[in-house]
Amino acid sequence: MNSEGIGRILKGYSSFYYVSDGSDLWECRLRGRFRKEKQTVLAGDKVRFTVLDAENRKGVVEEILPRSNALIRPAVANVDQALIVLAPADPAPDLWLLDRLLIMIRCEKIEPILCWNKEDLAAPADVELLKRIYDSAGILQVQTCALTGQGVPELIRLLKDRTTVLAGPSGVGKSSLLNQIEPGLTLKTGETSQKLGRGRHTTRHVEWLPLAFGGWVADTPGFSQIYLPEKVNRENLKAHYPDFERALFDCQFSSCSHVKEVQCGVKAAVEAGLIDEGRYQRYVSFMEELTQRDKRY
Repeated sequence: MNSEGIGRILKGYSSFYYVSDGSDLWECRLRGRFRKEKQTVLAGDKVRFTVLDAENRKGVVEEILPRSNALIRPAVANVDQALIVLAPADPAPDLWLLDRLLIMIRCEKIEPILCWNKEDLAAPADVELLKRIYDSAGILQVQTCALTGQGVPELIRLLKDRTTVLAGPSGVGKSSLLNQIEPGLTLKTGETSQKLGRGRHTTRHVEWLPLAFGGWVADTPGFSQIYLPEKVNRENLKAHYPDFERALFDCQFSSCSHVKEVQCGVKAAVEAGLIDEGRYQRYVSFMEELTQRDKRY
């Protein structure tokens, strides 16, 4: 009789899934019913598997265990925190993408950390301006430079004994940062495309990597687009904006959408410079996007 084990999927490649049980790495396939049931399998999933060949570490995944959370992009499961890596320059930060990421991450009750990498390429005043926008949103932030190692000790402290997914566009230095944090990884890195103004993809698949000082980190492919989660709608979008909370008490109506209402505390706070105008305008744009999505349905 074949034995069973419990483990975590570190990565999937073709039709194979590589499962760590804490001491060994098992190459597994999925039972046929997964394809019939069209069940999604994510890196980070905890699974029950059957050992088919103990000597060669071969097995088959029998069951996906309940997830604590899951993200679609990057496609990972069972995450403690998300380290969103952006560069203040080369490539310029896409704050539309950042705000979408923050909404998606908060929907899954994952703690966000914002990492400004390549800070040596931007004027200090520009970096401080970006930090102020998201300080008011209550986002933990760290400044790093993968080239010099600046900020790496603080990153190690934040990653220790946690499961962390890296997220962000290509070219911002995610793999370079990981090489600084864990030099033995020697991950492939790339440069920003001068023609396109964005990074070239160097990471092709989501993969969970063990950290020598404790914890796991998922290296992920870069991306430049993301849709708002289905569970976000016009009524609950504002709940994902903690920087709006103080101004809510000045709204005339508790159901205020902070878009067209006349007596709106959030709009007044934007006019007073207490809420960043660009971040508010992105919120308005997301509200319109959700309105159009509702009309399609």
